[in-house]
Amino acid sequence: MTAALRNDESQGTKKKSAGIKLEVPNTEVVTGQLGRDEKITVTRDGVTITFRRDERGKASLSAMGAGKSHDQLRAMGEEMSRRVVRDYVHQQIMNEIRARDFIVVDESVDGKNAIHITVRHWEN
Repeated sequence: MTAALRNDESQGTKKKSAGIKLEVPNTEVVTGQLGRDEKITVTRDGVTITFRRDERGKASLSAMGAGKSHDQLRAMGEEMSRRVVRDYVHQQIMNEIRARDFIVVDESVDGKNAIHITVRHWEN
C-alpha cells in the first residue's frame, strides 16, 4: 500500500491530506467502462475515492481525506468502493431485466447491504 502526503495551499492555509491506494475486489467492473486515462471520483464525509484507468489500461483505486488516518481512509474507501461496485452492478442488472421485459416484483436490501430482486416474466 502506498501512502502520499500533499500540501493544499489553494485557500491560503496549509492542510495535510493523506492518500492511500486500495485493492478492492471487483473494481474492474466499474473501471472496465472507463477509457484509458479516465477516472470516476466519488466524495462522502470528506473522503474522496477515485477509480482510475491509466494510460496502459491498468485499473487503480485511491482514497484521500484531510485529517483522516490511513486506517480510517482504508475503512471508508473499502466501504464506499464496495457500494459503488454494488450500485453499478445493480444498475447493469436492472438494465438487463428491462431489456428482457421482466417485471420487478420486489426489491430489498438486507442487513449486509446485499440487494435482493424478485422478478417475474410471463410468456404468451
